[in-house]
Amino acid sequence: MPPRATSAAAPAALEENVAAALCYLVGVLTGVLFLVLEPYNRNPTMRFHAFQSIFAWVAAMVIGMALSMFSYPIAAVPFIGWIIDMLLWLAFSLGVLVLWLFLMYKAYNKERYVLPVIGAWAEKQAHSL
Repeated sequence: MPPRATSAAAPAALEENVAAALCYLVGVLTGVLFLVLEPYNRNPTMRFHAFQSIFAWVAAMVIGMALSMFSYPIAAVPFIGWIIDMLLWLAFSLGVLVLWLFLMYKAYNKERYVLPVIGAWAEKQAHSL
């Protein structure tokens, strides 16, 4: 019996809306990943979502650092300061979670939601091939 010829199957590409939603999944990591992966890095829609994901997570980290510097003196006040500090961090964390889920939802539904400032930068980068 002669050996059968095998052909290497090309990897199946993700649907654009699934890949766009995945750009936001792990923030900067998946944003950069989709900017590097071959079929996606040439698609302006995918580039937009990848750049917006990167810029949004960098902005969240910067705001988190600023909040940390602001809340540190507040947390030094016993009891009341601790409660205020906890509420500030809870509000910030919930805001980031809601934004993350919202952006993934919009991307999955093939809606192009442009964040203020960050979205304009992402659009500029997406079309700068």
